[in-house]
Amino acid sequence: MLWPLISLLAIAAATLAIGWTVDQTLQRIAARQPGAPVWALLRRCRIPLQLAVVSALLLVARPLRRILHLHQDEGAHHLVLLCLLASLGWLTARVVSAALEALLGRYESRVDDPARVQRARTQIGMLRRVADAVVVVVTLAVMLLTFSAMRTVGAGLLASAGVIGIVAGIAAQNTLGNFFAGLQIAFGDIVRIDDTVVVDGQQGTVEEITLSYLVVRLWDYRRLIVPVSYFVSKPFENWTRRDPGLLAAVLLHLDHSTPVDELRATLRARLDRHPLWDGAEWALQVTDTTPSTILVRATMTARTPEDAAQLRFDIREQLIAHLRDEHPGALPRVRTADS
Repeated sequence: MLWPLISLLAIAAATLAIGWTVDQTLQRIAARQPGAPVWALLRRCRIPLQLAVVSALLLVARPLRRILHLHQDEGAHHLVLLCLLASLGWLTARVVSAALEALLGRYESRVDDPARVQRARTQIGMLRRVADAVVVVVTLAVMLLTFSAMRTVGAGLLASAGVIGIVAGIAAQNTLGNFFAGLQIAFGDIVRIDDTVVVDGQQGTVEEITLSYLVVRLWDYRRLIVPVSYFVSKPFENWTRRDPGLLAAVLLHLDHSTPVDELRATLRARLDRHPLWDGAEWALQVTDTTPSTILVRATMTARTPEDAAQLRFDIREQLIAHLRDEHPGALPRVRTADS
């Protein structure tokens, strides 16, 4: 019993030493190369690396079989092998994720265009999810192949792979459609993370894109979950696909006696003092008339959809307050007799 216990202690010490050495090495390399974030991100691989090391050492030394008096055909060896395969899959996923995050960080530091950065962030996020899915599937497949029963029926599975593939394709039609729709969204530049979109009449900001669904954060912080296939099969509005700037409009129903020229000058004066107006465009026009009112439209530009919404609220309030204080007769009223 003494030698197996010593072997376990040696394995534990070796595992901790390898993990600490690799972590310290990555930390020193990251300090010497601050422009390469991949080394700092790789430090998150310490736990799966230590699990893989301890599993490999247990397979080689086999101290558990000696301590527990297990025979060669017992399941301890198989259990450790499964742990090794799972830890290797976990380690692979962490390394791929760190590499993709480092690639995105390097791209963001070199590109000043927010639209291109959003597109790259969306594509890298989709690649990360695809890579994780591939690693999980491959790892599970390899772990299943370690069971003798799975190897026995392997030939039969391969022989019927064509029929199973057809049945699975029909059963998972929607899932596969969402999967390829997600890839099309990521690399077709249809919609990106942080884009402002209008889906079924509801405006929101794209918060998350996965292989099967897309999360839109609405103005009241509700989350709208939309299948990714929606964005490749139905029309929707994307307000920030090319330019985040937006034209805001304020509609006012006013009396025919409204001094339009003075109201136009007031609009320009208020815009000049407003921090959200980008100074690009503005206008005030009479767009329609009715027997009792005129329809006045004030338009102005802002840098983002959020700024455009707030600017529209503020200008509407200020114009109504100006008419109420200076020209109360310009506000719409119901006439009960001819004057």
